[in-house]
Amino acid sequence: MLIHLGLLLGCLVSQAGPAGDLSQSLAQPVVPARQTLAEVQDSIEARLPPPPTAATADEWIAKARKYREDTFAKVIFRGEAARWREVPTRAEWLGQIEGGPGYTIRKLRFEVIPGFWIPALLYEPSVLSGKVPVVLNVNGHDANGKAADYKQIRCINLAKKGILALNLEWLGMGQLGGKANDHGLINGIDLCGTSGIALHYLSMSRGLDILLGLEHADPARVGVTGLSGGGWQTIYISSLDERVSLSNPVAGYSSFRTRIRHFSDLGDSEQTASELATVVDYDHLTAMRAPRPTLLTYNAKDNCCFAAPHALPPLLAAAGPIFRLFDRPGNLRSHINTDPGTHNYELDNRTAFYQMVSDQWSNTAQVFNPQEIPSKTEVKTPEQLAVELPADNLSIAKVAQKLAEKEPRYSRDSPEARAASDISAERLARLRSLVKPVVGELRAEPIKESSVGETKVAAWKLKVGDSWSVPVVEFSRGEPKSTTILIADEGRSSLAKRVEALLETGQRVLAVDLYGFGESTLPSHGYLFALTLGAVGERPLGVTSGELIAVAQWVAKRDGRASTVEASGPRTSSIALVASALDDKAIAALVLRRPLGSLKELIETQQPYSTHPELFAFGLLEWFDLKTIAGLVAPRTIRLEEASERAVRELTPR
Repeated sequence: MLIHLGLLLGCLVSQAGPAGDLSQSLAQPVVPARQTLAEVQDSIEARLPPPPTAATADEWIAKARKYREDTFAKVIFRGEAARWREVPTRAEWLGQIEGGPGYTIRKLRFEVIPGFWIPALLYEPSVLSGKVPVVLNVNGHDANGKAADYKQIRCINLAKKGILALNLEWLGMGQLGGKANDHGLINGIDLCGTSGIALHYLSMSRGLDILLGLEHADPARVGVTGLSGGGWQTIYISSLDERVSLSNPVAGYSSFRTRIRHFSDLGDSEQTASELATVVDYDHLTAMRAPRPTLLTYNAKDNCCFAAPHALPPLLAAAGPIFRLFDRPGNLRSHINTDPGTHNYELDNRTAFYQMVSDQWSNTAQVFNPQEIPSKTEVKTPEQLAVELPADNLSIAKVAQKLAEKEPRYSRDSPEARAASDISAERLARLRSLVKPVVGELRAEPIKESSVGETKVAAWKLKVGDSWSVPVVEFSRGEPKSTTILIADEGRSSLAKRVEALLETGQRVLAVDLYGFGESTLPSHGYLFALTLGAVGERPLGVTSGELIAVAQWVAKRDGRASTVEASGPRTSSIALVASALDDKAIAALVLRRPLGSLKELIETQQPYSTHPELFAFGLLEWFDLKTIAGLVAPRTIRLEEASERAVRELTPR
């Protein structure tokens, strides 16, 4: 018994050794709880465009035209997407199936971009004469996709009422489901300098092309409607494409200003396109519907997102005055669903849509009854509604991979090129413009001093400009010979053993949690806030690399010498490379543990934005890969540890 107790005591003493003691210091909070969250909210809010305003209808028409032009040029059609836009819409009709009394269902597929086909269904009235309205029906994040029963019932009813209804599949849903069409992969397209959001936009605009190409389509009566992500699609296409005369987004969006305070509304990659909020917010998109008929439908107790009490009032307040400029206040309507009141496009919401159709599109030749025609027995199975697609059909992942096959504009420097200061300066300027590192005066606030045996411990809060706080824990013994700054994908609390090892070699060690890591991780929705930073024109990579540069500059100024930066993990290793390229004075050398060998690895392994949010900076891979950035760090030392063969091959200086 005594022997066993002695062994136990020995284990306890071992666990309470230096690294164990340092773990406690590393784990102690440095900044107030939720401070990082407050800072990112404030940073985003300060960059949002002011609400839409105009003194006259003519002034608003001019503003709306400029908003559309800028959204197309600066958000949707950048890079290869500008060429995709010019490709004519191509559709293939693949027969029809029995629908029900008064309508048939025609199957078709069409190309969003060359080689990427979308399945669709046209619900066509059995008897057609003259010109009739057309409705584009989009769907949200529903695994059933175009086969969702509530969507089928709506399309059936429209056809029975004499309206042509096109039921589109959505990327990532139904027949287009699976990892390869995950919406978070459009950021891989962004990384290559092409707008991934163009795939979503073109799928809708080409759907309108097909509808309006039908013999009986009335170009003056064109509608779009959908639930949730379909509600987002509805306002997006309805605001930017002036062919849409009637719009009914259902529980699909709120303004960015609303979203950053109501986390349930924070949108995925498709809703939060890079640079979107440098041009418009969603209240602008709503106002851009004026004076065309628009019904905003929200649910009173929405259990998903965009609940009526917080999402709807700001949109009405922003768009209402614009509709009044055109003397059409009644063309902006709202409907709040209370039965069931949760996230739905069920009977009450469908009836509100039919009523809007009846009020706006009925004429002497056609009168549309707003009551729903019972049609549940006519709902088809997904197999019945399946549309044949090519075996080699593209996906979001394949589109990104094809773009990534092209070498970045800056490939690895030759020694001669590295020596050319004008080339280096040009590339550094380009890198800075892509990364957008945060800059600002750094203020250092001491938080706490303590000791662990012979180790002095000092906690610091470093403030970069007015926006970003960086928690730092500093360790030293005696008179340090040099300084190492440690960052890690797992946060500073994972670094106790490494801190102890460096202290043993006479190093001063600063363990740092950059934005999005360790103590600076948001309590929730972290990657969605990162997306929103991109939407307002910032870059998470710019925040983190700028913070690291600021810490290194503070150390250099205080201690009179540059530091080594040591990073553990693919995310922080890439951040360290970028920071070192942008500052050759304060960072003397790099140690990279488990680094990526190439940004292309993110695309090759189909990593969604959520896994590496800092690394999907728009256009970075169009110009640079990590090896090119490593070339800008040379001739300073880059030491690799636990690195893949690819990382060794690509990042080792030649």
